[in-house]
Amino acid sequence: MNEIEYQELVEETIEGIEDAVDDSELDIDCELNGGVLTLTCENGSAIIFSRQIANQELWMAAKSGGYHFGYDSDAEQWLCSRSGDSLAVLFARVTLEQVGEAVSLN
Repeated sequence: MNEIEYQELVEETIEGIEDAVDDSELDIDCELNGGVLTLTCENGSAIIFSRQIANQELWMAAKSGGYHFGYDSDAEQWLCSRSGDSLAVLFARVTLEQVGEAVSLN
């Protein structure tokens, strides 16, 4: 994938995360600044997404740790480089841990 395709894919993913949070009606504030999406939870904890252009990854930082995702075009989803779990699975897990309810990505 070239850089333009990567950028478009990350933008689409970030928008999907924001939409999922909005649809959840949970008390999570979304702020997008300089390509970094920060989700601030009611308890003050945060989940942060940042794009890593050089290695075409999407990174997620949460209380439970940092996760690096690469896009698998065959599976058509972001997969964690360590566990192989999808972004959707890990995002649901960290939102459950930090907010008390899982947020589903579609």
